[in-house]
Amino acid sequence: MNMKNYKYIIPICLALVFSSCSEDFLEYTPEGVLSSENVATAENAESLVIAAYAGIANDDMIGPLTHQWVYGSVRSDDAYKGGGGRGDVDVIDKYEQYNLTIADMGDWMAPRTWTNYYKAISRINFALSVINEIPDADYSNKTLRQAELKFLRGHSHFMLKLIFKKIPYITEELTQEEAAQVSNDIDNDDLWNLIADDFLFAFNNLPQAQEEVGRADRNAAAAYLAKLRLYQAYEQNDNHQVTNINTTRLEEVINYADEVTGGLEADFGYNFLDGFDNGTESIWAAQFSINDGTTVGRVSFVTGLNSPHGTGLYGCCGFHLASQNMVNAFETDENGLPLLDTFNDEDIFSTVDANGESTPTAGLTVDPRIDHTIGIPGRPFKYRTTVSNEGDMIYNFSWARDPGVYGYFGNMKEQQAPDCSCYTKEGPFIGTSKNVDFIRYADVLLWKAEALIQLDRWNEALPIINLVRTRAANSKLMPLDAGASDIYNIETYESFPSKEYAWKALKFERRIEFAMEGHRWFDLVRWGEAAGVLNAYLEEEKTKRDFLVNAQFTAGRDEYYPIPQREIDFTGGVYIQNPGY
Repeated sequence: MNMKNYKYIIPICLALVFSSCSEDFLEYTPEGVLSSENVATAENAESLVIAAYAGIANDDMIGPLTHQWVYGSVRSDDAYKGGGGRGDVDVIDKYEQYNLTIADMGDWMAPRTWTNYYKAISRINFALSVINEIPDADYSNKTLRQAELKFLRGHSHFMLKLIFKKIPYITEELTQEEAAQVSNDIDNDDLWNLIADDFLFAFNNLPQAQEEVGRADRNAAAAYLAKLRLYQAYEQNDNHQVTNINTTRLEEVINYADEVTGGLEADFGYNFLDGFDNGTESIWAAQFSINDGTTVGRVSFVTGLNSPHGTGLYGCCGFHLASQNMVNAFETDENGLPLLDTFNDEDIFSTVDANGESTPTAGLTVDPRIDHTIGIPGRPFKYRTTVSNEGDMIYNFSWARDPGVYGYFGNMKEQQAPDCSCYTKEGPFIGTSKNVDFIRYADVLLWKAEALIQLDRWNEALPIINLVRTRAANSKLMPLDAGASDIYNIETYESFPSKEYAWKALKFERRIEFAMEGHRWFDLVRWGEAAGVLNAYLEEEKTKRDFLVNAQFTAGRDEYYPIPQREIDFTGGVYIQNPGY
C-alpha cells in the first residue's frame, strides 16, 4: 500500500466516525454510528491510522497546514502577498502589515488553521484511544502504530506552537469536557517537553525506515527532535525575547542530527520537481497523489492562489511574490560568496525592457539557486522555454498581476509545468500531487551547523555549510539547458575567521537554501531577531513598494499570532491571549 493514497482508502463506515457538527476543535469529536468499543479491532485500527495521516494534510488555501507560504514567507522579508491589490484576500495583507491587533477581527485564516490542526489531533487521539484498548496479542502492529500516531500528534502540536506559542496540549486520555479545561498557559519549556515526549516515543519505537512510503519512521523522529531541541534552546520570556541559549539543548540537536540518515539531491531543483517525491533528501513530507484510482484524487491546493497570473498556461491568482530584498540576497561577490552585510545596497533585476524582460547589470553574478526559486522576467520558468509547443515559458513582466503594487518577481518552487502529469486545475486554481516537504536533509545539516556555531565550534560547522553550497554549485544544469547560467558564480567558504562571521554565514545560507519555502519567519523568531531584521527590511522596502508605507513590526506582540478569540470564549476564559492583542 502506498501511503500517498491514504485519504481515500478509508472504509466508508469510518467516514461516519469522522463527521463533525461544529467548526470548533473541542467539539470535533468523532461521531456517528460507531464508537471506540465497536471499532476496536486491528483492521479498523489500521484505517484509523491512515485517517490520522490524512488529517495532517487536510488543508486548503484558506486554512494552511502544510506549506507555510502565508505564515512563514509573506510574514517575513522573503515575499509579498501579491494578488490583485491589498484588498484581495486582505487578511494576508493584515499579516504582512503587522496591523492585526484584535484577535479574530477580520481574521479568518489563522483561526481556521488552528481548527484544522486540532481536527487532525482529534483524529489522532481517537485512533490512539481505540488502539490502546486492543490487546497486544490481537494487534501485532500496536506499538508501531501508537508510535506513528504520537509522531503525528507531536508534529501537529509543534506547528501550532510555532504559529501561536501558547497552545493547549491535548491527549487521548482526556474527555471532551476535560479537554475544554486544559489551559494554554503552560510554561514554555514544559510545553516543548510535552511535545518532545511524543517524538521520543516515536524515536524509541519506530524502525529506521518503513516499507510503506509516507509513514513516519525513526529517521523522521530523530530529525524532528533535532528541530524541536533547537527551538527549545532559544529560551524566551513572556514577551518573546530570547533570554538565554541552552547549551545542553544544543548538544541534543547535534546528537539527534547525527542519528538522521539521508543525503542531498544531486540537483537542488529536484526537491521541487514531480518525480522526486520521497527521495534521499525528503525526511518528512505531506503525501499527495493524482490519478490514483480514487474518485477525485488527493492533490494539494494549499498554494492554489500562487501561480503566475498573466498567462494562459496557468490560471490565477499571482500571490506569494518574491520581495526585492529576497532577490537581492542571491547576489554574490567576485569570490562567489554572498554579500552578508551589503546584499541590499543595490537592486538587481530591477528594470524591465520593452519586451517585458529584465537585463542583468553588467558584472552581476548570482547564486544559481535564484533560478530554482524566483520567476524573473526574461529567464526560463521551471527550466522550460516552451510547454508542449503551446506556450512560451520564459517568465515575462506580463505574468505579474499587479506590478504597480507588488512588482513582478514570481515564485517557482511550489509551481509545476502545466503539462506535468502532477498538475490539475479546478476553475482558475492550481493543484498538484507534488509532496510538501516538512523537513529536508539540508534542514538537518544546517540545524547541526547552527548548534555547533552557538557552541563556539564554528570550524566544525564550516564543512557542513560548504556541503550545502557545493550542492548549490552543482545545480546549474537545468537552467543551463535553457540558456540562463551566464551569471552564476558560487563558491565555498575557505574559512570562518570568527564566530560572528560564521553566524552570519549560517543565517544567510538558511535564507537562500529555504527561500520562500515558509521557514524564514520562524527562523527569525527563534533567533530573537524578528523585530530588528523586519523593521530594517520595511524601512528600505517601503521606499520601493508604497503598499508597505505604514507597516511596522511591534516587538513583544508580532512574533506570534493571536489565540483565536472564539476559542477563548468557548472555554470560558480558560485560554489566555498572547501579549499585545
